Amino acid sequence: MKKTVIQSEHAPSPIGCYSQAVRIGNLVFLSGQIALDPKTNEMVTSSFAAEMQQVFSNLEAVILDAGASFAQVAKFTIYLTDLSCFPLVNEYMQKILSAPFPARVTVGVASLPKSASIEVDAILVI
Repeated sequence: MKKTVIQSEHAPSPIGCYSQAVRIGNLVFLSGQIALDPKTNEMVTSSFAAEMQQVFSNLEAVILDAGASFAQVAKFTIYLTDLSCFPLVNEYMQKILSAPFPARVTVGVASLPKSASIEVDAILVI
């Protein structure tokens, strides 16, 4: 099957040798997003909530450029450096998603790139 790279100008450029997303058939695999502001390429660090909102904004930009929406997310993987933030993530995701909710994994990690507190990746079905 053909592999198509998806690149959004409304999300931060990759900080390594990877694509923002890759589409293969009707599946789109989104790379993890951290809270980089796509305009400045600087981290949003004013609060965990602001960082989390930027992460989901970055994901949404790539999802939209893939021709999809959050409704087509089949699975999220969430990486947190502090699992006590898990309830905040749940609360926010309930605001931006609707049932039926995607599958999800949340993993506690020691550190993330650029000292991020949260990173999220996703798999879409289009």
